[in-house]
Amino acid sequence: MTATRRMFVTSIALAAILSAAPAMAQEFPSQPVKLVVPYPPGGGVDGLARPLAERLSQAWSKPVIVENKPGASTIIGTEYVVKSAPDGYTLLFTSDSTITSNPHLFKKLTYDPLKDLAPVTQLIDLHQMVVVHPSVSASSMSELVALAKANPKALNYASYGVGSQPHLLFEMLKKETGIEIEQVPFKGIAPALTAVVAGETQMTLGGAATSSGHMKAGRLKALAISRPTRLPNHPEVPTLADAGFPGIDPQSWFGMFAPARTPPEILEKIQKATAAVLNETDFKARYVDGPGYTGVGQPPEAFARFLTNDMAYKKRLISVTGITAE
Repeated sequence: MTATRRMFVTSIALAAILSAAPAMAQEFPSQPVKLVVPYPPGGGVDGLARPLAERLSQAWSKPVIVENKPGASTIIGTEYVVKSAPDGYTLLFTSDSTITSNPHLFKKLTYDPLKDLAPVTQLIDLHQMVVVHPSVSASSMSELVALAKANPKALNYASYGVGSQPHLLFEMLKKETGIEIEQVPFKGIAPALTAVVAGETQMTLGGAATSSGHMKAGRLKALAISRPTRLPNHPEVPTLADAGFPGIDPQSWFGMFAPARTPPEILEKIQKATAAVLNETDFKARYVDGPGYTGVGQPPEAFARFLTNDMAYKKRLISVTGITAE
């Protein structure tokens, strides 16, 4: 084949690919969509993924199926999505730990979250409460620090593993104050919170929605919340800044991702459909405002810029605490 003919064939193939992309986006979705959650069922990520999947199913008239693939600090589920076809039919629904914490914790990740995944949209800003078992005498963050100083290594906290939000927050608290408290890792947010309610561990981070019932029943006490302002339905709970600890907020969020090289037209279609669900009056009241979240739903380009900034923030946080996974 002559050079001229090779160039001609290549240009024809490229033109075919480019012309196919808008058609693919226009037809999307033409089959079921899989929403991979790299956490066990029952936690905060899963609790938002399922109603979102239901609404997207209705909007697209195609099934959107949540598939839990927990394990290895969310690496198992993430690897599955990274290796999936870049066609929009396999999506990752996860938290910040997967994307902006794990790269600073694991030296041997088989993928680069910012290169091997395509940002679709940030779903929410996640605001969690520092909650303790009623047997803990402290009723404020300063009292908790004083208690820990008076009783070194007597207190412990439940985390969801290395680099999880409770791990980052409590390790930063240790670094800032010099207290000695022990980490007890669990496989997800639900078992961690259950352990504190049962008195097996003494403190953790819990979402406002999942913690409120336990607080009303006297099974948990909230000392602070990682939020810029106090929650309207829990004005008695100070923010971390109000409590005197503005520098330990792990800045948590949930986001949606697709495999890298997914056509931009498909990413945009998924983002717009997701943002529309987040802004539905009933959905927003029940699944966004109710748990004390802040809805986002921004376009992929804006989410990519946010991720760059959060990656730098998490790097600093992890560097200061000295946390390592290996």
